[in-house]
Amino acid sequence: MNLLCIDVGNTSTHYGLVDGQTVNATGHFPTHDFDHGPSAEFTKRIMSLGEDISGISFCSVVPDINQSLCSSLEALIRPVFHLTCDSCPGLDLVYPKPKEIGQDRIANAIAAQEFYGIPAIVIDMGTAVTFDIVSSAGYEGGIIAPGLAVMTRYLHEQTALLPELKAEDLLNVEGAIGKSTIHAMKLGVAVGFSGMIDALLARVTAELQSRGETAPVVLSTGGSIANLTKDWAQKSLFVEDLTLMGLGVAFQRAQK
Repeated sequence: MNLLCIDVGNTSTHYGLVDGQTVNATGHFPTHDFDHGPSAEFTKRIMSLGEDISGISFCSVVPDINQSLCSSLEALIRPVFHLTCDSCPGLDLVYPKPKEIGQDRIANAIAAQEFYGIPAIVIDMGTAVTFDIVSSAGYEGGIIAPGLAVMTRYLHEQTALLPELKAEDLLNVEGAIGKSTIHAMKLGVAVGFSGMIDALLARVTAELQSRGETAPVVLSTGGSIANLTKDWAQKSLFVEDLTLMGLGVAFQRAQK
């Protein structure tokens, strides 16, 4: 079953054709293009994906554009499923305020539950780093921490002399003692970022195991994974299109 799955983010909307764990024809589209109504360009893009689409599944962290998105999808004449905290079949939300959970985080949890087993810890490394924990009880909650881009931008904006580092500047940082301002910043951000993720992971794992859960599956997704130190990256399984996979599962569960 080929499903068009769409993840609406604050700045970029990610989409792809999903069949189980296979994701093809992925692309990105500026979310702000939906600000003033349906997007003809987006409709043109999705129409070009072909007619072999059984349905559409989407999640969104920008509620104001949802109607514009749905209007842009009308040309496909396919059933549309919107994943929310009130429509996440098969996943119990054992969380005091479920409406606070980002819909993309629910999708990640569903994909982890369906394809990789529980307990699971999903680490999504975008603008913010989010941890989502799925146990035998269901979706329990998570952690939100600053992402790599936030760290580098903050250092630059809050100081007079420190430049803004790019993500590619932080790959393969060598040594342990900075020999220049730039080198010192690279070490502080790159090694510090990995250390933060490592410490958070250790704390969550310890809590789960203290409650009798087995060792959790650790999944990672998002663009900043490349900037983790190599020893840390070996501690997780990277799944590039985890959110889209979860949207596909949610659509199929909703049809049963």
